Amino acid sequence: MHSTPIRTIAKRSLHDQAVEQIRDLIIEGHLEPGHRIDEAVLIVKLGISRTPFREALRTLAAEGLIEIRPSRGSVVRKLSADEVRGMLELQAHLEAFAGRLACARATDAEIDELLEIHDRMMALYEARDRLPYYKLNQAFHTRLSEITGNEALAETQRSLQARLKRIRFIGNRQEDFWRAAVEEHAEMAEALRARDGERLAETMERHLTNTWDRVRNVVTSDD
Repeated sequence: MHSTPIRTIAKRSLHDQAVEQIRDLIIEGHLEPGHRIDEAVLIVKLGISRTPFREALRTLAAEGLIEIRPSRGSVVRKLSADEVRGMLELQAHLEAFAGRLACARATDAEIDELLEIHDRMMALYEARDRLPYYKLNQAFHTRLSEITGNEALAETQRSLQARLKRIRFIGNRQEDFWRAAVEEHAEMAEALRARDGERLAETMERHLTNTWDRVRNVVTSDD
């Protein structure tokens, strides 16, 4: 595990804070794919007891980020290149469908909400504040699926997105990759403003397809 500053967790919303901190350590690569999680070290650094810590691990296991092995401890889940490519292919089609439905069904207020998230993302990009940008990016994609009114679609999108959290984060590891992704998001915003479902669908699908191109070398080298 790489050395990284960890905030001691306050007692309020203990479970949620524990989940968020451990998730962030996974997303940023401080807890590396395939590596065993040192429970004793993290419990001390997070300032919590074993029970809430293990409850947090169970939540992250349900998200697909951790594998809990009885009597052998927990490890950060390591996805194969084929798994990553397959999930991104499926997510590309799901979010293209979501784009069409959102433009047809969402209220003006819901469209405005998405555009406000986009604007906040752009401000974080200008500041090169990568992790907060990434979290808003995830919120944008989740909210887009939610405003379709199709709960099955939204639930499937959330499940895939949870398992791809680390992968999506490393997609912006290089400045040119991040800039290209931001340009695609600007196209999404334009399509949303115009309620152009076909344009939004095409951009969403291209965005997710390009994500594979941005991460394939890293994923393949980890195999």
